[in-house]
Amino acid sequence: MHGPDASDDPLAALLTPEGQALLAELREHDPADELALATRLRRTHPAELVSAALGQARLRQRAAAKFGADAARMYFTPDGVEQATRTAVAAHRAARFAALGVDRVADLCCGIGGDAVALARAGIAVLAVDRDPAAAAAARANAAALGVAHLVEVRCAEVGDVDISGYDAVFVDPARRVGGGARGRTRVFDPEAYSPPLSWAVEVAGRVSHAALKVAPGIPHEAVPEAAEAEWVSDAGDVKEAVLWFGTASDGVSPGGRRATLLPAGASLAGRGLPDPAPGPVGRYLYEPDGAVIRAHLVAEVAAQVGGRLLDPAIAYVTADDPARTPYATAYEITDTLPFNVKKLRALLRERGVGSVTVKKRGSAVEPEELRRKLKLTGPTAVSCTVFLTRVAGAPTVLLGRPVPAT
Repeated sequence: MHGPDASDDPLAALLTPEGQALLAELREHDPADELALATRLRRTHPAELVSAALGQARLRQRAAAKFGADAARMYFTPDGVEQATRTAVAAHRAARFAALGVDRVADLCCGIGGDAVALARAGIAVLAVDRDPAAAAAARANAAALGVAHLVEVRCAEVGDVDISGYDAVFVDPARRVGGGARGRTRVFDPEAYSPPLSWAVEVAGRVSHAALKVAPGIPHEAVPEAAEAEWVSDAGDVKEAVLWFGTASDGVSPGGRRATLLPAGASLAGRGLPDPAPGPVGRYLYEPDGAVIRAHLVAEVAAQVGGRLLDPAIAYVTADDPARTPYATAYEITDTLPFNVKKLRALLRERGVGSVTVKKRGSAVEPEELRRKLKLTGPTAVSCTVFLTRVAGAPTVLLGRPVPAT
């Protein structure tokens, strides 16, 4: 591990009055006009400052999807935009820490400071540490820009060298990508290949009262330590992360538990150790569990909520005869069930006058785009349905349906 120069601040020029004025001018710039804009700006500003400001403006536009309105005031690195926790997820985690009574958190591998800001906004004092000078500079600038600098101390250092004895909690977000350059960065799936490795983070978690360790959503369940509660989090239907929590007994969660949390609603499903329900025939309704529920192996809990059964022992679709409400799955009313056959499916859709389809698959090798081309739909696009490619009792099957209104 290298020893970073904590005095190195790659954002210094952008934080000057001239740099701030440039960033303000570029807030709504169109990337398509960037070449002409750069030429004009270089007539009155240093070329290096113009390049830095344009680069930061591009990063801010990319970051808007994660950080919303905050992105226009924040500072980013290319890796930081890619790896940072989105605001909704960071705010959820900060709220959990606050509910546990945490006062001081050591945020190790803080990146550009998204989690540190969320923790500070929850009233928690934060020590934010990262070995990368550019990331640490961005974290420091972000705490100031978002008004929480009084609660966030940023250090550019190796996380293993930091004394955390004065903190009642740690949050560790290790790097899960390696490489770079022209070939890009590659995701790491082995938790021991994280930087720092999961075993180190677990050891650090044991030194404090509470801890949260961010891991890849695809972490094997057998890799989750017995002392940890594993929480999978989705936002707007997309699984964003998994977190290993330690010291959550006061939160009503026992070690070894599994939880799925769905944002933005905040619904949280805790595992009860239910056995998988027996498969059965297709009912009138199909329930598609949220990805976080599937990752947490809590499909059985959803089936119990809706009084349902599985279509197939290996497929995470639940079917039921009666409608039921659950925030953990999307419900569809099934109109047709037929063995997989493109010709018969095409004929049925044309008979119904369907002009557009949403194709969902689970347990099928058929590619949705390939199927759409083969269907050659001719009906009006306003007439649509959902096509499920799946298996029922092991047999390739097509289900047609429509979403059940949420109200």
